[in-house]
Amino acid sequence: MTDPNAHILANYGRFPQCFVKGEGSWLIDDQGERYLDFLAGIAVNVIGHGHPHLVKAIQDQAATLLHTSNLFQIKQQQELADRLSALGAGERVFFCNSGAEANETAFKAVRLWANVKHEGRKAKIIAAENGFHGRSLGALSLTGRPEYQKGFEPLFNVEFVPYGDVDAMNSAMGNDVAGVFLEPLQGEGGVNVPPDGYLAAVRALCDEYEALLCIDEVQTGIARTGKMFSFQHANIQPDVVQMAKGLGGGVPIGAVAMSQAVADLLVPGTHGSTFGGNHLACAAANAVLDIVCAEGFLERVNLAAQRLRDGLPGIFGDQLVELRGQGLLIGAQITELPKSMLKHCLDAKIVCGTAGGGVLRLAPPLTVSDDEIDEALGRIKTAWQAALNESA
Repeated sequence: MTDPNAHILANYGRFPQCFVKGEGSWLIDDQGERYLDFLAGIAVNVIGHGHPHLVKAIQDQAATLLHTSNLFQIKQQQELADRLSALGAGERVFFCNSGAEANETAFKAVRLWANVKHEGRKAKIIAAENGFHGRSLGALSLTGRPEYQKGFEPLFNVEFVPYGDVDAMNSAMGNDVAGVFLEPLQGEGGVNVPPDGYLAAVRALCDEYEALLCIDEVQTGIARTGKMFSFQHANIQPDVVQMAKGLGGGVPIGAVAMSQAVADLLVPGTHGSTFGGNHLACAAANAVLDIVCAEGFLERVNLAAQRLRDGLPGIFGDQLVELRGQGLLIGAQITELPKSMLKHCLDAKIVCGTAGGGVLRLAPPLTVSDDEIDEALGRIKTAWQAALNESA
């Protein structure tokens, strides 16, 4: 049989399923089989598949104008920036195409701020062990996971400290620190939520040492955690906020929101993106915000999250070490998660993910229904029993 991926770079370990259609919280493969989607394209499809409001916005914009470049005014981009600012992301917004690009932009902004405002006296960047910020060289330099960095050295010089450890952050801080990059909770690293007060303490340290606090909301932003941005659980305001994934509901778009003080340094010629924030991407993102900003939406996310969390302990029993996460980004830490668990989930017709090795990661569409949650719990139980039986 001819390999369908013969001319595709073999850098992904793909499952054999080929999904050809989506309906709400469901995916349909090329054999007509229906799967519950509890990964949502890795926390991307926040309003599910085929949402009529998003579909119409994309269709209307595609029939009108796709792209002109940032040489010209883009009304959809202006509207989206106004809305993100009003939601508390920051005073000025730059648009790009992905989370890695958003983190690259933030990295450049920190370097520029240190060199211009502090005349090069601040060169140190701090990030967290076990963090993840993307695959480009700059974003990879911020990623505190050696297994991702191996073979791509030399990277930019970044000092890593244990996530959630205020004392370690305090010891690393100094007058030479330009910026601190953190996820408000570590998604890829295991859905790790920091201790209460941690982000507020880091914010205070950054203020003390005039370092910029950059919060990576790529996976957690746009209502995923039950607030519009996860940093809002900690009642802080970062200097720079990176976002992507859920912002476009499946259409590629990234964004970086920043304080006016940082934004003032990014004058024409300092940074740019050909496709960033084009008409189609921003029309999609505005349609997503129409839905997630509707009255009662965040409350529904939190109710759905509690229903899902309540059902998981009964499945894993004493094998469940801890349930972690915020909102509908949930990690179930298992004593020893069988490597075959995701395969058995697919056999049970449910799409899930893993994080940090032994963590089952669940990130369904934020529009998931109670009945779908109950159905998902049943399918996860079936998969878990199959995985246990196989490893027995």
